Amino acid sequence: MPGSRDLDPSASPRALLGAELRHAREKAGLSQEELGQRLFVSGSFIGQLEAGTRRLQAEYARLLDAELRTGDFFLRNCGAAAKSKYPEHFAEAAEAEAAATEIRQFAPLLIPGLLQTPAYARAVFRAYRPTAPEEVIEELVTARTDRARLLDDPTSPLLWMVVDEAAIRRQTGGRKVMAEALRHVAALIRRNRIIAQVLPFGAGAHASMEGSMKLMHFEDAPPLLYFEGVGTGRLEDDPTTVRYQGRTFQLLTACALSPDESLALIEDVAQDYGHEEHP
Repeated sequence: MPGSRDLDPSASPRALLGAELRHAREKAGLSQEELGQRLFVSGSFIGQLEAGTRRLQAEYARLLDAELRTGDFFLRNCGAAAKSKYPEHFAEAAEAEAAATEIRQFAPLLIPGLLQTPAYARAVFRAYRPTAPEEVIEELVTARTDRARLLDDPTSPLLWMVVDEAAIRRQTGGRKVMAEALRHVAALIRRNRIIAQVLPFGAGAHASMEGSMKLMHFEDAPPLLYFEGVGTGRLEDDPTTVRYQGRTFQLLTACALSPDESLALIEDVAQDYGHEEHP
């Protein structure tokens, strides 16, 4: 089990809880595995709580308070750590994403959220919520744009995306929006900030036809896997499942176009959209 590094309690409520949990666990003389057994969770789960890559839910906060004899400290404070600007089904994954050192993702239908332009994101959210007030849509767009700021760091996290050809062919928001969105992805590739591959229609059946997935690795905590559906999402930390989906991602990269071929296709499609804007 990777050891937990010292966390800066001023960084976030979750970091504070993680540091306090580690302190209380060590004071009780328990390993992560031993505490996990008492809560009927894995030692990896305890490590992720301590590292701040998972959110502490009230049901576990109560158990921690009882096992570690901390009164109601964790229960009282888990609410503050749970506040998020993201939808409930995605909040924990977004916060884990911000702490990841490596992210590998397969996107079958959309340009991945971290790579979206505001105009593209706006078109996606409006399609999801056709009757929502404009201010609600703008809040969602802002939150998604804020997520992408993790790419401001020139090297970390490593971001490797496999995108189905459907994602770059489906006209989302109109030709101008698509041209801008694909040029943005191409620019990130040319800056060597991301690795992107397109899985072409010609590849036929592939290893992840049932949906999207995102693998996240961390410096000091076990990896996480995120599955997403319509209005739903699930984080998975089972080592066997994570390893299996890691192999799935490898199969996808083997079936996809090379990075150079993918860049050429993305720029060609962007150019086609651009020409269609001005016939």
